[in-house]
Amino acid sequence: MWRVSLLVVTLCATLTLGQFPRECVTPEGLQSGQCCPSPTGAAGDECGSSTGRGQCVAIAADNRRHGPQYPYAGRDDRERWPLRFFNRTCQCNGNFSGYSCGRCRHGLTGPNCDQRISVVRRNIIQMSTAEKQAFVNALDQAKRTVHPDLVICTRRYPELLGPDGNTPQFENITIYNYFVWSHYYSVSKTYLGPGQTSFGGVDFSHEGPGFVTWHRFHLLQLERDMQDMLGDPTFALPYWNFAIGGSECDICTDDLLGARSTFDLNSISSNSVFSQWRVICESVDDYDTLGTICNSTETSPIRRNPAGNVARPMVQRLPEPQDVLDCLELNAFDTPPYYSTSSESFRNTIEGYSAPQGTYDPVIRSLHNLAHLFLNGTGGQTHLSPNDPIFVLLHTFTDAIFDEWLSRHQPGEVVYPEENAPIGHNRRFNMVPFWPPVTNAEMFVSASENLGYSYEVQWPARAYTLSEIITIAIVAAVLVVAVVGGVIACAVRARSYRSAEALEPLLGETFRRYSEDDRRLAKSQSVV
Repeated sequence: MWRVSLLVVTLCATLTLGQFPRECVTPEGLQSGQCCPSPTGAAGDECGSSTGRGQCVAIAADNRRHGPQYPYAGRDDRERWPLRFFNRTCQCNGNFSGYSCGRCRHGLTGPNCDQRISVVRRNIIQMSTAEKQAFVNALDQAKRTVHPDLVICTRRYPELLGPDGNTPQFENITIYNYFVWSHYYSVSKTYLGPGQTSFGGVDFSHEGPGFVTWHRFHLLQLERDMQDMLGDPTFALPYWNFAIGGSECDICTDDLLGARSTFDLNSISSNSVFSQWRVICESVDDYDTLGTICNSTETSPIRRNPAGNVARPMVQRLPEPQDVLDCLELNAFDTPPYYSTSSESFRNTIEGYSAPQGTYDPVIRSLHNLAHLFLNGTGGQTHLSPNDPIFVLLHTFTDAIFDEWLSRHQPGEVVYPEENAPIGHNRRFNMVPFWPPVTNAEMFVSASENLGYSYEVQWPARAYTLSEIITIAIVAAVLVVAVVGGVIACAVRARSYRSAEALEPLLGETFRRYSEDDRRLAKSQSVV
C-alpha cells in the first residue's frame, strides 16, 4: 500500500510537490524510470533544457546509515526514495521549478521568475471577517477541485501496471485530499506480505529530525496548489496560535473551522461547511492486512470534541505561551538517538514528546502533540489528522516556531544529523513521498530568505524569574541611591558657593547686580 503511494509521489516531480504527474504515469514512463517532461510539450525539450530552465538528471538518494528503528532492507518501496520507481528527474536552474521546470520557485513570479511576491502567513484570529470567510471558502474549494497535475497510485509497486501488465493503476484526487493522502503515505506501515503482520515501527514524517522539514514542505505544497487554484500568488495559509492555554478551542466557531454540534458532541455544527466534509484513508486494517493503498474514496464525517477526553486530563488543556518560550530557548536542534526519546532536543520538544523545557518524559505530551490530542477526534489520529482542516493551521504555527528558532539560533545545516536518524530523517534523505525529490536539508533554512514566505507573529515576552526580579530591584535601588546622593551633593556644593560669594569684596557689587538682574529675568519668564 505504502509502496504504491510512494511510486505515485515520485512520478510527480518538483514543485508540483506531490504524487506523480499524469504525463509520467504511462506504461512507457513507468518502465523507463524517467520523468522529465517538457514544460511546453515540445519534443526534445526535456525540463525546458532548450531555454536553460533545467535538465534531466540521475536522482541522488541517501545511502548513509539510518537508525535501528527500521530493521529491514528492500522490503519497503520508500527506502532510498524514490529509486524504486524513478531514477531520473528534472533538475531546475535558478529560480525555475516544477516537475518540468515550467514554474517559478515559491514567492517568485514573472516570465523569468525574478519578481518577488509577498506571501505572509498571519494569525487567523486577527484576520478580518471577509478574510476569514475567503480562507474557509478556499479550503472548501480545494476539497472539491481535482488536482490539475497529480494522480495517485492505488496499488503497490508490484501491481502498479495492473493484471495485464499494461494498465497503470492511478486515479485522480482533489487538491486537499492529496494533502491528506501524502501524509497518510508517509506514516503507513511496511507491508511484509500476505499472512504477515505489517511492520509499524516506521514513520517518514514524525519522531525524527525530519518532522519539522517534512511538514514544512507539506504545507508549501498545499499553499502553492491553492495559489494556482485561486489564481492568487499572494495567497498565504494562516496559522492558529494554539499556545493560549485553557480548554477552549478559539477557532472552533462556525465562521472559522466549525463549532461543536449541539446534537452530537463529537461532531461539527451543521452551520459549518466542514460538517459536510468526509475523510479518506480510514480503512487502515485493510491496508495493513491486504496490502492495499488508500485511494480517494471518502467515507465518514470529521470527528472532533476539543478537551473532551476525560480519560486523559493532561490533554484537556492547550499548551501555554511559556511553553513556546521555553522550547525556543533550547540550543540543540536534535540529540541522539534523534528519535521520540531524545532529550534537550528542540525538535523533539516542538513535536511534543518532551516537556517544553526539553526533558524527555514518556508520559508527557506537549506543544504540537498536545494540540492534536486536545482536538480529540480525527485530528488526534496520525494517519487521519489532515482530514480535519485545523491540521493546516496547527502546523503553520508549528512551522512558525521552527522558523523563529532558526532565526534566533542561526544553527547552519551542520547541526542536522547526516546519519543515524530514523529512516527517512537523515539530512540528505529525499522526503517521502514528494516529487521531484527534495531533501530534509533543503527545508532546514530561513523561510523568508529562502522559501518565499514569512510569518507575522507577536511572540510572548518571557516572564522574569524571582532571582532576576531581585537583581533588578537591587540595581534599581543602587541607582536611586546614587542619583539622590548626587543631587544632595550638588545642593550642598551650590550652597557653599553662595556663602563664599558673600565674603568676596572684589566681586561684591558687580556680581550681585548681575545676579539680581538674572533672577528678575527668570522671574519674568516664569510668570509668562
